[in-house]
Amino acid sequence: MKYVKWQQVCSLITCFLIMLAVAINRDQQFFGKTLLKSGSDSQTDSTANYVGSDGMLIISTDELAKDVVGYGGNVPLKIYLKDGKVSKIEALKNAETPGFFRDVEQGVLPQWNGLTVDEALKKKVDGISGATLSSNAVIESVKRGLMYSQGIETVETPAESASIFSLKFVCTVLVILVGAIVPIFVRSPRYRMAQLLLNVVVLGFWSGSFISYSLLVNYISNGLNVWAAVIPVLLLIIAFVFPLFGKKSHYCNWVCPLGSLQEVVGKSVKYKFYIRPRYLKFLNYFRDGLWALLMLLMWAGVCFEWMDYELFTAFIFQQASTAVLVLAIVFLLLSCVVVRPYCRFVCPTGTLFRISQNTK
Repeated sequence: MKYVKWQQVCSLITCFLIMLAVAINRDQQFFGKTLLKSGSDSQTDSTANYVGSDGMLIISTDELAKDVVGYGGNVPLKIYLKDGKVSKIEALKNAETPGFFRDVEQGVLPQWNGLTVDEALKKKVDGISGATLSSNAVIESVKRGLMYSQGIETVETPAESASIFSLKFVCTVLVILVGAIVPIFVRSPRYRMAQLLLNVVVLGFWSGSFISYSLLVNYISNGLNVWAAVIPVLLLIIAFVFPLFGKKSHYCNWVCPLGSLQEVVGKSVKYKFYIRPRYLKFLNYFRDGLWALLMLLMWAGVCFEWMDYELFTAFIFQQASTAVLVLAIVFLLLSCVVVRPYCRFVCPTGTLFRISQNTK
């Protein structure tokens, strides 16, 4: 038993190092610390504001809001001020999910246009549903930049992902805790169905709470504020710590909203395809081979974009890409006759979990 646990610890450390290599290769960062910065970037970082040729005051929040983290990390902005009013705000290069952040750029950034600095600071800006982390980071970053333009000292307090007093936050935490604890003591088909439905409705469609490759890489690259990310921290504990105490695949079986949705849909059809052992073996090889290929591509510095197409984002369908939605529908239909097909034969995040748990 001790040998197996030490094997699991070694597997977990190995997976962390694998993900660390991906994060450094993509962002040249480790827990928010830049490891390699070009000369042009250094010059930009050292200049908080400058005046353009037309008298436009341009403020960069790259350093002013470096502790403000969205879903993918820091979200630097350029704020353009002329005659004491906000002319426009544009986002600089960041690691936010493109489809989600595009809605933030179009729906959040223009809300300050035409306002004086005082009006902009007082304005209550609405975020984008389904892109809360990115929206909050942008709002806080703009606030930092505007306060700097007024000579007001800012305090480094990361934007919160959700208020601890909100109904959504409380319900999400309760569903995660129930899924983490109750199955250890209760084995009931009725309870399992209830938990699966709660996972789909609350964790999936309502709050969009799940673990993905993008989330893991972003946290390793940019660091993690535990208080501002209570929900992801709970999910990470269930996924990576629970297996060390004998609860392998607990996250996948009892918490993951996508796995839960596949199982719920699958219960609508009693008949299931019988997969012969040799085909099952081939599908398992395909899953592992796909994971290895994706990792090799990222280590080579290419194809990081695939992380934006994991099917978990289909729950936030307002911002999900058409390709993700189509694939999600295909796998849900397939789950009617094959038990959890995406989880068993494709899911790169699930494959990472299995490797970290030293599970076949």
